[in-house]
Amino acid sequence: MEQVEPQSLKKLSFKSLKRALDLFAPTRGHFPLPDPERKLGKYVRYIIGAYTVCLVYLFSGFINAGSRDSLESQKDGVQNAIVVAPSAQHKGPNSLDYSCLCRFPSTSSLMERLPSKWPRPIWHPPWRNYRVISGHLGWVRSIAFDPSNSWFCTGSADRTIKIWDVASGKLKLTLTGHIEQVRGLAVSQRHTYMFSAGDDKLVKCWDLEQNKVIRHYHGHLSGVYCLALHPTIDLLLTGGRDSVCRVWDIRSKAMAFALSGHDNTVCSIFTRPTNPQVVTGSHDTTIKFWDLVAGKTMATLTHHKKSVRAMAMHPNEQCFASASADNIKKFNLPKGEFMHNMLSQQKTIINAMAVNEDGVMATAGDNGSLWFWDWKSGHNFQQAQTIVQPG
Repeated sequence: MEQVEPQSLKKLSFKSLKRALDLFAPTRGHFPLPDPERKLGKYVRYIIGAYTVCLVYLFSGFINAGSRDSLESQKDGVQNAIVVAPSAQHKGPNSLDYSCLCRFPSTSSLMERLPSKWPRPIWHPPWRNYRVISGHLGWVRSIAFDPSNSWFCTGSADRTIKIWDVASGKLKLTLTGHIEQVRGLAVSQRHTYMFSAGDDKLVKCWDLEQNKVIRHYHGHLSGVYCLALHPTIDLLLTGGRDSVCRVWDIRSKAMAFALSGHDNTVCSIFTRPTNPQVVTGSHDTTIKFWDLVAGKTMATLTHHKKSVRAMAMHPNEQCFASASADNIKKFNLPKGEFMHNMLSQQKTIINAMAVNEDGVMATAGDNGSLWFWDWKSGHNFQQAQTIVQPG
């Protein structure tokens, strides 16, 4: 008896499959004969998939044409006669007439185009630098203008506050008293007072008639980074590295509220006469609305991903913008609904921003860049770079 060669299960399976194919598919290995109906159906499926809208118009035309021809044939005495349009008659078994599809527009032209709701950018005249004022021995950390627009003051890392004439750009006065860099300045519209804050934890009230400090506001546990004056009440608001926004009574030097809720440095603040009367931005990437009556948070905005170092409220509209390293965003007031982002990214840490009544917003970056924006559309229409000054 002959010995049977041992075979693997895989080889035996392939042999079984081969026998089954040879038994049930005698034409295995040969191409199938061309089927004209199958080829025609392939073309029809392609046309239906690619030109669905066109075929709707096409078939409606065929039906209308057929109904008209049938009515004419009925008048002539011919019953149940339907005349097919010439364009639908095939020239051969494997040929199609695509000339009828060329008379109809494409699907993109048939779709209704909705008008864009995004506002068009408004043209603004270009801005230019016409004067460079030098005098500080350190970085200029803060600036504030007089309500009469006749002078402005600057606070610097050289621990001094300088007052300059707007028209001539000449130095009028230098005030000393801080022992660390001056990070915040504000000029009162109701009194002849100027307020300053710095890294030395001190908040000072300067009498501009006597050019000296008349009040100190003690309470911050670390450096004070920003301050703002309430437009209608004699209140001063300061924020700093202790993550607290403190509300001070200007006259009595007493702290009215300590608005706590941020998890990191409060670095930007602005006030308004109606609720929310206080809006703060922090290094914890949040913006908080505060109720001054209750001393509690009204709302928290968490749209930013980086520290909110600067904010600016529009002088006429009920909205404001906040700047972060990720983007510049616009929010509505008083509820804080997100409106839109600015259309470009400055790609730097933005330390200061301002908006004027003409709808021009300016943002200053850590890399010396100064960008100008159209407020409504968010279009960046001008970019400038700081020229390094000697000293």
